[in-house]
Amino acid sequence: MRSGFVAIVGRPNAGKSTLLNAIMNRKLAIISSKPQTTRNNIMGILTEEDSQMIFIDTPGIHKPHHALGRTLNKSAYASLADVDLIYYMVDASVPFGSGEEFVLNQIKDKSNNIILLLNKVDLISKDKLMQLILQWSKRANFIEIFPISATEKINVDKLLDISRTYLPEGPMYFDESTICDHDENFLISELIREKIIWRTQEEVPHSVAVVIENREDTETKTYIQALIIVERASQKGILIGSQGKMIASITQDARRDLRHILGRRVELECYVRVEENWRNKESKIHQFGIGEMDE
Repeated sequence: MRSGFVAIVGRPNAGKSTLLNAIMNRKLAIISSKPQTTRNNIMGILTEEDSQMIFIDTPGIHKPHHALGRTLNKSAYASLADVDLIYYMVDASVPFGSGEEFVLNQIKDKSNNIILLLNKVDLISKDKLMQLILQWSKRANFIEIFPISATEKINVDKLLDISRTYLPEGPMYFDESTICDHDENFLISELIREKIIWRTQEEVPHSVAVVIENREDTETKTYIQALIIVERASQKGILIGSQGKMIASITQDARRDLRHILGRRVELECYVRVEENWRNKESKIHQFGIGEMDE
């Protein structure tokens, strides 16, 4: 069989997590319109009759402004080591600029097997797409330039077919029933963080971490206590909301999705605590489970 590892890299908001979910045909990675939503490398394992492809969704590469940003970049760069393919994902609807040039310079010499994915082609004309393919072909030696739409699943199956041809003959690295390298508690904490991102104001999402402090399972019910970490008292106030309405809405949103994912009744309690300037404290970043794959 053919088997191998594929790193999905690119700028924040390029659509990497959406692509992983489209490939796996299920939700493994949280998504939002806000940059730096993904904070950990997440593996999605796609096992088929004659192949096993391990996709690594990574945090968006960017110019970091604090320790958390440096940790996110480190996680993305670590994914490039010893992979068989790199998907370099670009938002085709956004003009090429210094941010994209920064990412390209970080990865173009890391591998000879880079497939450029021009994502969100459903938002541009065919003439514009042809211009982009010509422009990008001059910027680096890509083995393929592939137009896709992760949201609409345009060309995703064709991408997988092409990718398999570049994978070596190899073993099955994971049991065929394994679809993700993280446990359920990680996925639960990420889902809660997704609801916070969607519900709260611009200043809050980047400053939030979620830790599962307690979980108890029975045959019919799962009880979860989740701690939400923020950097400032004002952010705690936003999260709790007037008369606790915001935290109640977040909890309700998360509980509804968790009930569907876990297949049983879910009781969820969320608490908020202030840890001042935690994004600049590496000990706190790792304590909260961010970047643990790099240790």
